[in-house]
Amino acid sequence: MVIPASSTEYLHVLVTAPAGTDLTGSPVKIAVVAHGDNPADDEWHTAEWVDGAARLLVGPDGGALTLTRSTYRVWITFDPPGAENIVRLSGSLTIS
Repeated sequence: MVIPASSTEYLHVLVTAPAGTDLTGSPVKIAVVAHGDNPADDEWHTAEWVDGAARLLVGPDGGALTLTRSTYRVWITFDPPGAENIVRLSGSLTIS
């Protein structure tokens, strides 16, 4: 995905839940990082579920974070019902 640095918009991360699992009540967070390591605790931002995807508002006009021109790694974490607490690298984001 490519987003201009001047744009404020939702970053969407699609999630396929296990059969019979409703994720809408599960806490979800997204991290957008420029480094190659797993995100640190302070890099996670509370996201929300909308139509089977997690979303996070990014950008200079009220976004959870403002990103400069670069390529970032996008991570998601959520805690579905049961024993799992899932953390996944979900893709990359280029800010132009």
